[in-house]
Amino acid sequence: MAYILIVEDEANIRRVLRKVLSEHDKTMTFSEAEDGVSAIALISKNTFDLILCDIKMPKKDGIEVLSYVQEQSPQTPIVMISGHGDLETAVQAMRLGAYDYIAKPPDLNHLLQTVRSALNVQAKPKKSNVKRIPKKYTMVGESDSIQIIHSMVAKVAPTMARIFIQGPNGSGKELVARALHHKSNRSDAPFVEVNCAAIPSELIESELFGHMKGSFTSAHKDRKGTFEQAHGGTLFLDEIGDMSLAAQAKVLRALEEHKIQRVGSDKPISVDVRVIAATNKNIKEEIAQNRFREDLYHRLAVIELYVPPLNDRRDDIPLLAQHFLAELSPRKELHPEAINALQAIDWTGNIRQLRNVIERLHILSDHHISAHDVTLYTTLNENP
Repeated sequence: MAYILIVEDEANIRRVLRKVLSEHDKTMTFSEAEDGVSAIALISKNTFDLILCDIKMPKKDGIEVLSYVQEQSPQTPIVMISGHGDLETAVQAMRLGAYDYIAKPPDLNHLLQTVRSALNVQAKPKKSNVKRIPKKYTMVGESDSIQIIHSMVAKVAPTMARIFIQGPNGSGKELVARALHHKSNRSDAPFVEVNCAAIPSELIESELFGHMKGSFTSAHKDRKGTFEQAHGGTLFLDEIGDMSLAAQAKVLRALEEHKIQRVGSDKPISVDVRVIAATNKNIKEEIAQNRFREDLYHRLAVIELYVPPLNDRRDDIPLLAQHFLAELSPRKELHPEAINALQAIDWTGNIRQLRNVIERLHILSDHHISAHDVTLYTTLNENP
């Protein structure tokens, strides 16, 4: 027996959903709400096994209902009902935690399959207060270039050697850095990442080395920098090619002396940090143009690794696509022709773009993902 809430502002759609589901399983019982406010009131007072929720509704929309469910009853699966123009919102809802979505007018087979699957997931016992096991960072692929990276990681991870990773955006440089940490003798210590391109130049020193209360206008309390936070572990300086020359000089000094000073303090602090750096820039050209310090490069690049673009390792696309899809939904399958279609795409956004496309196909396609689905859904606007 399942207790289902149907949230839909169109009475005829509520009637169709209820009729189809009750004919499929006469043990199902239903409540209905015609807007988001009424839905939230019902959810606050009842425990449902499944919620079917329209996206566009008066008073409160489906995204607001979804957010409420995620906060108050995260174990309850919620399936969104999407109109033709709501596909992007449906994608957003899936990323926010919705179990799945069905389009209007509902395909009856898809509706029943989705409801059955959601109820089966809901019926499984939930574990609470379980400590999450740290993710193992596996570089998926069998191409020659990936095998070289695997071999290098295995050799250098247990050492203290500093490592400099180069490769285009989205190619997996962070994954390589995390794999190096995971396989090192420091794997139980912190892994701290700094995106040097995302931090304004006037704040990078405080971010890296910390500051003392009152050292500048917004310094309301003492703060540890990332060098201190990573003490005993690994500091990953991502996109270091975007770091200012002034900050580069201070990083070089920290690497040479194994000491840092917080902004506003003259007291040196000893740090034990393994530094891994990465950039998408041609570092030799940056040095030639006096945009990157050559002495810092030599300090960082004891070992150099290059992560190639996805277009240079197309043989890995089938493995990567299956890996990403399995993470999202073991019950969906890629047709062989769909894999061929994926291999024919120009992957300017690399692994990150492929991951986004697989997520989109998972959301928008039926059980068997076809080559037509790949062609159709990779033409949607995307920011890799």
